[in-house]
Amino acid sequence: MRIIAGDYKGRRLETPRDYSVRPTTDKVKEAMFSILTNDIWGSRVLDLFAGTGSLGLEALSRGASECVFADQSRDSLRIIRNNIEHCGAGGKAKVVQGDYRRVLMSQRKPFDIILLDPPYDKNMLNDCFSLISENHLLNEEGYIIAEHRREEELPDVMSGYSKVKERRYGIVVLSIYGCTADTEVL
Repeated sequence: MRIIAGDYKGRRLETPRDYSVRPTTDKVKEAMFSILTNDIWGSRVLDLFAGTGSLGLEALSRGASECVFADQSRDSLRIIRNNIEHCGAGGKAKVVQGDYRRVLMSQRKPFDIILLDPPYDKNMLNDCFSLISENHLLNEEGYIIAEHRREEELPDVMSGYSKVKERRYGIVVLSIYGCTADTEVL
């Protein structure tokens, strides 16, 4: 796994030795950041269920001003810290340990982009959207990008956020939500 573009382009990232983390493929990551091209520069990003930190580091590499990386696994947090150090992104990164509920309830400042890549088949996305809404964690012109299995159909509106785009890549779907139905389509 590597950083695809930007300041850290080509840097290889540490990954777990086992299959405890399901990294986003380069194809899906490239598609995700192509969609976000005009919105990433200067943005504040949350990489929830960060795993290796690949998505958040890609955002920083492409010009995000800061990223909060969150995961509950100690092994993942060690890998994320190593990858942040390897990329030299320490000044723009904050690593938070905890269950996604605790992490979302502890954030006080809203984000421009929230990346959700939970374990598949755990039905966590609805709860995530609810907590994001209840805690006002998405800026008005921000986006939530949810990566999920093709079999998991997400509604057009979740907790007040409207789906503005959906892209399918094999068994993986990227569903992108904005604050209102008036959100500009990416």
